[in-house]
Amino acid sequence: MNEIISVAGGVCAAAGFKATGVAAGIKKAGKDMAMLFCEVPCAVAGTFTSNIVKAAPVLWDMHIVNEVKKAQVCVMNSGVANACTGEEGMRICAATARAAAAAFGRDGIPVDEKTVLTASTGVIGRQVPIDKIEEGISIMVPILDETGKGGDLAAQAIMTTDTVPKQAAVSFMLDGRKVTVGGMSKGSGMIHPNMCTMLAFITTDAAIDQTLLQKALSDSVKDSYNMISVDGDTSTNDTCLLLASGLAGNEPIVSEDARYDLFKSALDQVNKTLARKMAADGEGASALIEMKVTGASSVEEAKTIAKSVIGSSLVKTAVAGHDANWGRILCAMGYSGAQFDPQKVDLYFDSAAGSLKIIENGVDTGYSEEKATAILSQKEILITADLKQGDCEATAWGCDLTHAYISINADYRS
Repeated sequence: MNEIISVAGGVCAAAGFKATGVAAGIKKAGKDMAMLFCEVPCAVAGTFTSNIVKAAPVLWDMHIVNEVKKAQVCVMNSGVANACTGEEGMRICAATARAAAAAFGRDGIPVDEKTVLTASTGVIGRQVPIDKIEEGISIMVPILDETGKGGDLAAQAIMTTDTVPKQAAVSFMLDGRKVTVGGMSKGSGMIHPNMCTMLAFITTDAAIDQTLLQKALSDSVKDSYNMISVDGDTSTNDTCLLLASGLAGNEPIVSEDARYDLFKSALDQVNKTLARKMAADGEGASALIEMKVTGASSVEEAKTIAKSVIGSSLVKTAVAGHDANWGRILCAMGYSGAQFDPQKVDLYFDSAAGSLKIIENGVDTGYSEEKATAILSQKEILITADLKQGDCEATAWGCDLTHAYISINADYRS
């Protein structure tokens, strides 16, 4: 069996990709522009917000993914979302693409502006300062870096209320060739995926058919970004882009065979790692909550219950207070819409502080409150609900809800 191993480098780990990030003056301080570039045009796939209110970059990228089907550059900014900006927002996307193509042209690198993706995150309703975007592009093109440093800078530049940059990469052998999948993401607030509530950029050097690339990504987000929640809000700018350079030199993946399954497994590992990091970095969060539902009669039933629990404000505040108020968990399971017998449910708490069975067959086990508090006081907490009515399972990720969440969002624009 081919082993999938974690490697360094983020979006620059795969062959052919370079990245960087700079401070262009869009935000009051810090890096706020990033660029991702591949030395060859790539097959591209994407998933986007289901929110009816879609930001201009979402509409721009949807066209490239669905019609052009090739991409070579992505220009990203933080600080301003370019959402609810009317026709001017689309003109900004077009001007960004022209500026990128021109900047590469000056360096003797031919780039078709039709293959330039854009992405924005930040305050909704403000117009993007195109002069600063154009200046940032001119600065970034000459300093693009194919090492992990370039990936680090790019991951930092797309952050808004994130407290840490988020990256992941893996590699595996395919047809005797090393194939790599890498990525970076941002997301801390306005996180409740109905596609994927955040920005994510995934790169691979695998040679793969564009239709299969899109299928792999669409399926992958269902078990990764679509299984996280911080605050129940689905954004206007949600975008996940996957670029495949083909430079690994493997025999192209053209059917859903074992080679496709191996690629999909690697993609899943990267996306789940990034999703988990976003949940852990929820605005004001002090703990990651992992909710695992086992013994379900269907995967969809397990997903529905898991997401209901991690989306519950009462569950989230109980974890914040290190309070083993398991009734809130069972309640959230019950209103999820999934069907199960509450008198068969076993519930467990696990963390670095130990393990504890909280209820058995829907009834309190007489557990130690002190032990439960210790378990819930850790940075990562696993809650497992065994429904005992099937062999299907699913996992969702969220975070606790603290006073800091209100402070961050009450002051977001000021």
